[in-house]
Amino acid sequence: MYPGSVLRNKLAQRRGLLVPGAANALAARVIADLNFEAVYLSGAGLTNTFYGIPDLGFMSLQDVASHTAAIRDAVGLPLIVDADTGFGNALNVYQTVRMLERSGANAIQLEDQQMPKKCGHFNDKSVITQDEMVGKIHAALDARVHQDFLIIARTDARAIEGFDAAIARAMAYAQAGADLTFVEAPVSQEEVRRIPQELSCPQVVNVVIGGKTPALSVQQLGEWGYGMVLYANAALQGALHGMRQALAALQRDGQLQESSGLVATFEERQRYVDKDRFDALSRRFGSGS
Repeated sequence: MYPGSVLRNKLAQRRGLLVPGAANALAARVIADLNFEAVYLSGAGLTNTFYGIPDLGFMSLQDVASHTAAIRDAVGLPLIVDADTGFGNALNVYQTVRMLERSGANAIQLEDQQMPKKCGHFNDKSVITQDEMVGKIHAALDARVHQDFLIIARTDARAIEGFDAAIARAMAYAQAGADLTFVEAPVSQEEVRRIPQELSCPQVVNVVIGGKTPALSVQQLGEWGYGMVLYANAALQGALHGMRQALAALQRDGQLQESSGLVATFEERQRYVDKDRFDALSRRFGSGS
């Protein structure tokens, strides 16, 4: 079955599908190995790891498309891609959808921030008009080839116009045809609880570790009716912490052993990059070692 159809069916259950983010194909392989049911290409994670800079709208469409293709080649999970603002106006959104669907995405997330956008949990954001975002949604729907290529419409209006205005925007985006909506950065448990009650289509909640939204259990969020519980950068934050620990030990001790417990083994690293399959292909085609 087309992965987008699988994803649509899972989200329709509104059980709080737990989706971690990946900043690259290796992280996506770890996510698949741990038997998660979908993977999310994080725009913030990609910007942080690929360029080493903050999530302030520096990504290009080509950056996202190339990493989408790499992740699609690495894993078969349903793949949700953060497309930020769609890289421009409605016409740009149309091209963004076409390129990312061809690259292997099964869903994209579009947001209503003005360009250049900012991380949803940063301050001083600004949003475009509701009508302009509705036009972008219409362009995305028109551009998709498969009917189960999902369009997720995110609003960042909570921080600018207030909670009720953000709900009204999300409702308008759902009426425009978005498959899911996503009210970014609610600031209290009560706001988190109300979102899936007040909106008819499946909802996304983004749990940013250390961010503005209360960190609630996936069980609780599923009981409240969320379609997706997104941990967009948990893998990145874990990897950053692990790198610092391993390298600090190396600096302190002048050496680092597998037995330290701070690093993956050589064999584990080769397993995650599918070395055995490439060895088998080499033998099959007689290409040597």
